[in-house]
Amino acid sequence: MQILALLQSFVFLVSSSLFAPVLAALAALAVWTVVRLGEFFSLWLERRKLARPPMDLVQRLAAGEDGLPVSRAVRSFRRRLLEIGAQDEVAVVNLVRTTERQFWRSLDPLKMAIRVGPGLGLIGTLIPMGAGLASLGQGDLSQLAGDLVVAFTTTVVGMAVGMAAYCMFTVQRRWIEEDVQHIELISEIEAQRQGRRA
Repeated sequence: MQILALLQSFVFLVSSSLFAPVLAALAALAVWTVVRLGEFFSLWLERRKLARPPMDLVQRLAAGEDGLPVSRAVRSFRRRLLEIGAQDEVAVVNLVRTTERQFWRSLDPLKMAIRVGPGLGLIGTLIPMGAGLASLGQGDLSQLAGDLVVAFTTTVVGMAVGMAAYCMFTVQRRWIEEDVQHIELISEIEAQRQGRRA
């Protein structure tokens, strides 16, 4: 019985010691989400300014035109592709794969925030609830009220972070699919142009 009491005390101590780091992590994640929302809005404005790709995009690419209605990342890919030359097939394939991997890896922080935000919110809810229930047993209602406020606040912040991250992830995944389609099209057309010159 003494061992059980010792284990309960140990688990309570571990749980209590996690509360401050969880609050700090949740606050940092909330700030990161606000910054990421600003970046997302900037990207959204940039993409909104782009006209829908015209039907003659293939012809414009084949003619080697600049100023195409594609994202900044795709224009950067095209510049690198022109630097290495489309004749080196291995280098082109490597560049395409590396660029695609970079595009998809840029979504990893959002994927983590979708899961971690609500998880931190739940942990931040349960820890003060335990302390609040203990204070209720002692008849301290003011302590219980304070613990409940903290508990529900962390839940709200965690869920808000997760929802914001999910919305950004969904839209940016669509943008990346579009960019991947464009870089594959550009690499094929540049390879054909270089083949005709050779």
